[in-house]
Amino acid sequence: MKATLLGAARDAIEAAVLGRAPQPGAKESAPAMVRLGASFVTLRRLDGALRGCIGELEASRPLVESVRVCAVSAALRDPRFPAVTASELGELHVAISVLTPPEPARVPTGVELGRHGVIITHEGRRGVLLPEVATEQGWDVEAFLAHACRKAGLPPEAWRDPAAEVSVFETLKMAE
Repeated sequence: MKATLLGAARDAIEAAVLGRAPQPGAKESAPAMVRLGASFVTLRRLDGALRGCIGELEASRPLVESVRVCAVSAALRDPRFPAVTASELGELHVAISVLTPPEPARVPTGVELGRHGVIITHEGRRGVLLPEVATEQGWDVEAFLAHACRKAGLPPEAWRDPAAEVSVFETLKMAE
């Protein structure tokens, strides 16, 4: 599964950047690849710097298709970065996070650092952070929730509002 999804992501990125047709691998039609799934694709440069990260929270398409779509979006449509160029292709590391369905969480006790990603929805805005972000940044649960609020364009304490919806999810992480 890991090799198939990473290969699909890499192929999708290269096809989009180089303007060629995608070349799906034979294993992309396996049952695990065509079941509905949601994913995030994260691109990093060789020095570890983030180069793009885009994902889907809802399992609305086959998993391999989710990975392909998110990979292209991370490479070409992350608004924080210019589009990936052909000269960068050999210098990108691809990581995929396959998401479990989100579940409502009691905050802050229902959020386990390193295990849960968070989704905060409030006032028509939504902020999402993957599980590894809190541990990479050294945040406690309240800082993790505050940063998810900021990502949504909300005040950092918005997660405390009873009208805010907080959900958690887990990921199966795979990287090159």
